[in-house]
Formats: sequence, C-alpha cells, structure tokens
Amino acid sequence: MASRALIRKLEETIENVPDFPIPGIQFKDISPIFLDPKLYEDVIVDLVAFSKGKVDAVCGIESRGYLFGIAIAVALEVPFILIRKSGKLPPPVISEEYDLEYGSAVIETREGQIKPGQKVLIHDDLLATGGTTEAAAKLVEKQGATVSQFSFLIGLKDLKGEEKLKKYNAEVYHILEY
Repeated sequence: MASRALIRKLEETIENVPDFPIPGIQFKDISPIFLDPKLYEDVIVDLVAFSKGKVDAVCGIESRGYLFGIAIAVALEVPFILIRKSGKLPPPVISEEYDLEYGSAVIETREGQIKPGQKVLIHDDLLATGGTTEAAAKLVEKQGATVSQFSFLIGLKDLKGEEKLKKYNAEVYHILEY
C-alpha cells in the first residue's frame, strides 16, 4: 500500500542502533521521523488508508504505539485505547503476561474501555517476535471484542512475529519490512 517514495524516505530516516537495549538487538530508532512533519503526515495517511471503515477502535501499545496510534484513531474518528505496562493505569485493569525477545513483561488496559463486539485495530511501531502484540490481542478478546487488524511501521520478518498473529484471522500491515 505504501508508495515507493514513502518507503525510501523512511528507510533513509529511521536509524539503526546496534546493541540497544542489550547486546545483539538492532534497535530501529524512529524518532527522526518526528523531525519531518510531512513524513509523519505521510505515514499517518498510509496507516489510516489501511484501516478506514474497518475498525471501531484503535488500541496503541505503550509507548511508541501511541505516537502513530492516536493520530490514526483521530483520523478514523474512533476511540483510542491505551495498552500500558503494568502498574501505570488505575484500577480496574485487565492484565496479560508475555515474553519479549529479551525478557518478559505484563501489559494492561482499563477494564470496560474496549467494548464487546468492537472490531479493533492494534497498532505498534514495530513487530518483532509478536509477544507484545499477541498479549494485546488477548486483552482485546478478554473484553469480548475482536482484533480485526494489526498495523506497524516496521515488521522484522526474521523474528517471525507475524506467525503468532495468524490465529486472529486479522489483516496485518507494516510499511517497512526488514
């Protein structure tokens, strides 16, 4: 869906940081995107085109999933729901534990913000092993909603995160694939 020009510009802009946050991890620093308002706008337009008319809510995964997820929700005129690290939201919350490529963690969302029957887009900046995204999908399902789409700025194909998402029968989109 993304134009070659957008892909090329993102590839030129996103910085690779080796051995961060731990040795062996190649961190994709997306922060230079925010120095170019036109590039940011082009990314939002592309991500919105993927979801237009297909979702009732957007869930963004802390914290980099908020950077694009809120703008996507605003453009789609649907609610934005925070998925946060454990202990950051007031009760009542629903929690899900998951594995990262370099450890484990717990994410939460406020109970009742995701409504039964909603079709939900889960957005994050990057899909790696899929553990965080799969945990977010479980939070959506625990509240009676359906994950209909996943979107990412970047997909790391060698880490096979998309394999974990197949069971949701949801559309998966990423602008860049490494």
